Amino acid sequence: MSDKPVKPTTTDAGIPVASDEHSLTIGPDGPIVLHDHYLIEQMANFNRERIPERQPHAKGGGAFGHFEVTKDVSAYTKAAVFQPGTKTETLIRFSTVAGERGSPDTWRDPRGFSLRFYTSEGNYDMVGNNTPVFFVRDPMKFQHFIRSQKRRADSSLRDHDMQWDFWTLSPESAHQVTWLMGDRGIPKTWRHMNGYSSHTYMWINAKEERFWVKYHFKTDQGIECMTQDEAVSMAGKDSDCHRRDLFDSIKNGDYPSWTLHMQIMPFEDAKTYRFNPFDLTKVWPHHDYPLMEVGKLTLNRNPTDFHTEVEQAAFEPNNLVSGIGLSPDKMLLARGFSYADAHRHRLGVNYKQIPVNKPKCPVNSYSKDGVGRTENISDPVYAPNSYGGPEADPARGQDGTQWYTDGDMVRQAYTLRRDDDDFGQPGTLVREVLDDDGRDRLVNNIIDHLSAGVSDAVLQRAIEYWRNVDKVLGDRVAKGLKG
Repeated sequence: MSDKPVKPTTTDAGIPVASDEHSLTIGPDGPIVLHDHYLIEQMANFNRERIPERQPHAKGGGAFGHFEVTKDVSAYTKAAVFQPGTKTETLIRFSTVAGERGSPDTWRDPRGFSLRFYTSEGNYDMVGNNTPVFFVRDPMKFQHFIRSQKRRADSSLRDHDMQWDFWTLSPESAHQVTWLMGDRGIPKTWRHMNGYSSHTYMWINAKEERFWVKYHFKTDQGIECMTQDEAVSMAGKDSDCHRRDLFDSIKNGDYPSWTLHMQIMPFEDAKTYRFNPFDLTKVWPHHDYPLMEVGKLTLNRNPTDFHTEVEQAAFEPNNLVSGIGLSPDKMLLARGFSYADAHRHRLGVNYKQIPVNKPKCPVNSYSKDGVGRTENISDPVYAPNSYGGPEADPARGQDGTQWYTDGDMVRQAYTLRRDDDDFGQPGTLVREVLDDDGRDRLVNNIIDHLSAGVSDAVLQRAIEYWRNVDKVLGDRVAKGLKG
């Protein structure tokens, strides 16, 4: 028994209640009265506990920590968060993509790697994955891609046929699908996987010089993955194994960490580089742009209220600080709208007043009113004004106007560069990165996935898809499906 004084149960208004167990009735056997306001409050709140889940990335978990800069990259960015010796509070959320909030952690699926830096200049969010590439390069296809990975309209079942139907009709997916079907398609834990920005971003230094960059968070725990059989088994034994592993590791003082490395491309290089550097389905080979160490991310605090601190966390790529900007990546530009809009729908227009989303620096905004507002506003409520309201500062507020473009308005794919094609990089991954055992597991994973209800027409396209990636690989897949 605790010696601490017992705190009285109260209503949400702070009013002490008479009972935690019994409703107010007419006699012990009579009906419940409507004016039992605490009972009504409990039932009404219960009916409204669930907020809409995220559309993709519904299942996940998170933790808090810090990021400390260990190397000097001030020559490339003036962002305060990346100046030498700076230590910044962080929040991270890991997730799967296709599954619902109660789905198993071990489905074969990319993992989200969303990171918030609570910087002195405002919140900076990097919304990435555990893969350096993605399935599509144009946001017009993103919604369709997600629907193809989720559930059918008729049976509400996930369906491999519609997944492969979409992938084989979208050859740009080949690089990501090769990653997905390989060893790294199912990480052992969130602690044993890398995180990538995937997108290309811009860094701007104090001299206003511009660079294109990619983020690589390399796990200090080492890369470890599950086989398909291990993943299926674990889905039945403990569908929350990744969430549990992260929480227990931090609880036990085994704090996971990642070392941030950057790829940095001079601004002018992007105009003639052999791959389109803004194409989300491509990587920058490391021998062209080597990794440069920046600092260390460490997670050392679990949430105390999962709903408040993880489920209501709202990451968005448009949360950028001075010295960091967007690139011409079409997917990134679209995400700058779609993420914030999703949060307005899911959490309400004032979601940035929820403590986990609230910046740890002064906020001087002209936003007002709306559902869920908790912070008072004061006049003046408009700009420009002559009454002492905040004023925009072009020198401090960079809004992505650091690059330029021109041309006719068109609806077409990126202009191809010298080495651009959809199957070249995944082919290199198969032939030069994977070893023989890795190629064997890749073949087996593909065959296993294609054997689960894929129609004959889609199956034939899938075989051709893999032959385009690598002829030997495709032939092995075809042979395995026949056998």
